[in-house]
Formats: sequence, structure tokens, C-alpha cells
Amino acid sequence: MKLKTRLLEKIKSGECTFKNTKALCDSLGVRYSDRNNVKKALNELEDEGEIIKDGQGGYATPEQLGAFRGVVQGNERGFAFILPEDKAAHNGDYFVPRRALNGAMNKDIVLAVHKRGTEDEAFVVKIIERGQKRIVGTFEKDKRAGYVIPDDKRFDSDVYVPLSLCMNAKPGDKVLAEITSYPKNAMVGGKIVEVLGESGDFYTEELAIIRSYGLIEEFPAEVEKQAEEVAGQPIKLGDRRDLRSLLTVTIDGEDTRDIDDAVSLERDGENYILGVHIADVSHYVKLNSKLDREAYARGTSVYFPDMVLPMLPKALSNGACSLNEGEDRYAMSCFMVFDKSGKKLDYDICRSMIRSDHRMTYTQVTGILDGDEELNKKYTDVAPMLKDMERLCLKLEGRRKAAGSINLDVKEAHIYVNEAGEIVIPDYERSVSHRIIEQFMVSANESVADFAFKRKAPFLYRVHEQPSPEKASSFFSFLRDLGISPVGNVHDLTPSDFQKILNEVEDKPFSPVVNRVMLRSMQKARYCEDNLGHFGLASQCYCHFTSPIRRYPDLFVHRVLKKLLAGDDAGAKKTYGAIAREAGIDTSECERRADMAERDVDDLYKLVYMQDKIGQEFDAVISGVTNFAVFAELPNTIEGIMRLEVLPQDNYAFIEEKFLLKGIKHSFKIGDPIRIKVAGCDYGNMRVEFAPVLI
Repeated sequence: MKLKTRLLEKIKSGECTFKNTKALCDSLGVRYSDRNNVKKALNELEDEGEIIKDGQGGYATPEQLGAFRGVVQGNERGFAFILPEDKAAHNGDYFVPRRALNGAMNKDIVLAVHKRGTEDEAFVVKIIERGQKRIVGTFEKDKRAGYVIPDDKRFDSDVYVPLSLCMNAKPGDKVLAEITSYPKNAMVGGKIVEVLGESGDFYTEELAIIRSYGLIEEFPAEVEKQAEEVAGQPIKLGDRRDLRSLLTVTIDGEDTRDIDDAVSLERDGENYILGVHIADVSHYVKLNSKLDREAYARGTSVYFPDMVLPMLPKALSNGACSLNEGEDRYAMSCFMVFDKSGKKLDYDICRSMIRSDHRMTYTQVTGILDGDEELNKKYTDVAPMLKDMERLCLKLEGRRKAAGSINLDVKEAHIYVNEAGEIVIPDYERSVSHRIIEQFMVSANESVADFAFKRKAPFLYRVHEQPSPEKASSFFSFLRDLGISPVGNVHDLTPSDFQKILNEVEDKPFSPVVNRVMLRSMQKARYCEDNLGHFGLASQCYCHFTSPIRRYPDLFVHRVLKKLLAGDDAGAKKTYGAIAREAGIDTSECERRADMAERDVDDLYKLVYMQDKIGQEFDAVISGVTNFAVFAELPNTIEGIMRLEVLPQDNYAFIEEKFLLKGIKHSFKIGDPIRIKVAGCDYGNMRVEFAPVLI
């Protein structure tokens, strides 16, 4: 029997579990002076993932050690966290000190072991896969070599680049480096694959963010060609329901170009018949086609103030699939019947052809509903329908509130570049027209999910699970310090428990901060093949159906729907049953990546916007408190940092559970109003800097 096989059997059996090399030699009858063959066999077994060396030099299988797979989430201070892949088997994430990382870095997939005697500390025992293939940073060099200083401070190493692989980059340039080696106890090695431009230049910094998230700007030529070919196909009614004579409108932002939803509303006595009509992208993008594989890799469109990185080429996203005014378009339509109280009585889903009568904006619709005479004259054909839509919206909102739906009013910045090339960040506003579309889309999403769930079809649900007891407890503690007495069991919260809190703080000055802290206490919504319900919406069954131009899960849902509508339930299971789980994981990750990229680019735009406001004073609200700084938010959602050194001198203590930085003379608590002065713009850390103005 081979030495390697004998070693593995002895370790697996328990006879030699946790024994070091010398003890293993003794057990095998190998003289310690001849231990090199044993060491070689052990190294091979380690490389194959069969065994792991523990912290005391002993060997065991991953199962014997209680090892688990996870992803490293680095921190610029050197320590890290491990996010377990199997979240159900672990009570949250694990803290890993720098010394216990064993060479692992941000984004690496690792095997780790929970450290005995601690509640949530772990150590890395094996790096399974390096997570960082490319890195963006600033290039510097000396006489011997170049090196890249990563923008991502969580990546705990500069990247060494031989001068021959520097692509003529100059010191101070922003570059994209491909990592070629991870030598033990040495600087990471790499080569420069793209020079992005001079560090500090606005467009270079925006491009650097795009590259750092691995986002894709251009489509491959063959994908563009296929998009143009399918987009050029003549439109034929076939066996679709002809809805072209139905009064239908689209309602979007002024700068929206990929219009994938339209709405209609009719009255039948006291009942409302709401139609939600969604672009039939699946007619053009077939499963496993070049277009489909590219859309899956992107997962979602990514929106920046000055550009969009679309999921589909423009021939489809802005052309054949966009529900443009006055043009025949393929759609998937969901008709819902509501009674006079807003209760849903029935729904019907079909393949259709529509022709939008008007391409309307949120601003126009809000103006019509607010009584703007000029707009009401211009849109006399649709104004009555829009007013009925407002009535139905209010009824739906009332029913959702009664059911416990959590109507979080979390501010999101709307950043855009005007015709003069100026960055504009208006104060946050959420109008009635936004609420109309939100309510109608949610209703359609629920109907479609219910239809698939009842047919037991493979599906992608949009799920939002209960908050963890730990985060819920912290949130409740924060509320009590505000004088609010939350009701509910942190181990079994209901949406109604959270809604009651929002009702109580609705007119309070700290209401926006309560909304934000509540959001932080919740789980992140994701895509899943299992119907786990949607906590935030108080919905038992929910999916994303309404945006297939820009979200791959919606496209997946449309394909399943078509199978079901054709009566091919078996075909739906055969085709999509095997891929639903993986699609849920992958598209959730794509969404997370896009959200982070959009946030980082927004932060860049906010910095540039605030640059000429240095020295100006504004009213703000404290939006965050840590042991090293206080954060404050302006009405337009721009957040700035006030580090300890700019706060009034005092003996401060950070009380985490109360979101409070308390001194003898001064205290800073989340939700409190504060007058600030813009002190600077830190481009290195992408943060606006504030200083308190003491009155």
C-alpha cells in the first residue's frame, strides 16, 4: 500500500488524528531521519484538500477539525472576517486576527476553523482559491522595480511588478494589474495590463471603480451582431393577445432609455382592472445563446450618473425591447382585478402585443395629479386614467400597511449630469407617481410568483428573511434610548412589529435615521429557488418580473412563465429545475457587485460636487457613530465624516449599543441634528470631511 494511502487511512480512522510528523513516523514505523517521504506525502494530501495541519502541527481531515468553507472579507486595519458559505450552519460571521489569516487576503475562498474557547473567532487553515485576480491601484517605481499600491485598502499587500511588465506606466498613474503570484511571506507579484490614466483625474477614477469591480463596458462583437440580428426581425402578432388598442402609458425618469414596463387601468363598475405590461425580452434572448451567456455574466445593468453599463446591447435595451411610444412591442402582460377597497380578486397572465400611447415622466404625472392645468390639457386622453391610478395606489398602500408591509423611507441620492456638464444632486424627493409605479409593480410581482408557486415550477423568488436576533436586539436597544418602546420577539419578528415602529417615529426629526438603522438591522434581499417569503413587503410569495431588460432574474422568470402558460410544466422542470439554485446565487452576487460599484461612483460624484463648497455651513443629521468618528448626512443624502480630532476636545467614550459617542461636555448620538462646515474632500478614502459648528 502506498505511503500516502496509509497515512490518509490512519488519520481518517482516528488512530493518528491530530498527530504531528514525528508521531506519524513512529506510527508508520518510519525512522525520523527518513521523514522526508512522509513530509512529501503529507504535503500532497494537504494540496489535495484531504487533510489540514492544525495550529499545533497535527494533521486531521477537514471534517475532524470542524473546518468550514468561507470567503475572506478583509479590513484596512489588517484583521478580517470570514463569511461562511453555509450560513444556516453558522451563527454569523467570524473574526480573524491578522496572525490567524495564514496568508489569506480579501475575497479568498478558504477553509477555516472556529477557535475553541471563543464565541466568534476563527483561523484560516487552508486557502482554497485566491479571490483577487486583478487589482486597481496607483503605480510607483524605484530603480529596481515597479509596484502597485491597491485602491482597495482591504487588500493587504502592494503588488510587485518587474520593470519589463510595467507597460510604460508612469509614477502616479492609475493602473490595472493582473496578479501572477502569491509567494509566501513576500509581496504579491503581478503585471500591468492597462494604464487607466493619471490618478486624481475624475474620469480616470470613475474608470478605476468600473475596473475594480470587473464590470464590462463593451459587448463582444459577436454578441452585438446577434442582438442586431434578432432586433431586426419583423414583429408579428401570431397567437399573442392584441392589446394595441388598450390605453397604455409608460412612466419613468426623464433620462430613462430602457423602458421595460407600461401600465393600463380600466374600470368595471366599482372594480379596477390593472394591466402591467412588461417587455418580452425572452422572445429575443434565447437560453444559452451568445446574448444569454453575456447577459448572465453581467447579471444586471449598472447605472452611473453619466453612463449605463447595460445587461443587453442597445439594439435590444434601447431598441426592440424598449416599450417606446407609438411602436408595436412584444410583452408579457399581467392583468389584476381589484375591488373598491383595493383587494385583489383575480389575475390573468398572457403573452401580448402592446403599443404605448405616451412616454410619460414621473414629473409630468405628478404635475397632472397636482392639478397642473397645462399638463392636464396636453394629456386629456390619459389624465382621468392617471387619477384613477392614484386612487388605486392609495387603496393598495392602505392594504399593504394593514398587512404589515414595512414602508422604509430611506433616502437615495439622485445624481445626474446636466446639459452643461455640471453635477446636480437635488434634495431627496419621492413623489406620488413613484409610489403608483412601485405599488403596481409589486402587485404584478406577487401575482406572477403566486402563479408559479401554485404550479410548483422551478423559479427564482425574491426573498427577504427575518432579521437576525442579534441585529434586532441592537436595533431595539437603539430605539429604547430614543424613548421608543418596541414590541415584538427578537427571535420571531413580524413585519407588523417594524411597521409599528415606523408609525411611531413618522413625524419625529430622527425618523430618517430610524429608517436607516432599521434597514441596517435587516437581512439583504436575494434571489433563491425556494419561496422563503419577503419580510419587508409582508408578502408570502414574491419575485422580480417587471425589469427583464436590466435584471437577469426577471428574464429567468419570463422563460418559466412561458413554459407554464403553454401547459409545459414538465418542460419547465426539465429545463430550469437544475439551474435555478445556481442562477439565484450568481445573480445575487452580480446584484451585490453592481450595488457596490454604483455606491462607489456616487461617492466620487459627491466628492466632486462638494469640492467648491468647502468652508460652507449646512444643517445635517448625525447618521452614524463609531469609536473613531461621527458621520452626518445632508438633506441631499451626502454623508460626511467628522473624525475625533475635529470634534471638541473631551473625554469621549463610544457606547456601541446606543449609537452614542459620549463626552463630559459634548455628546454625539445618531439622529441628532447638527450644524456642520464642509472641511475638505478626501479622495484617497472617497469621503467628504465635515467639522461641527458649535452654536
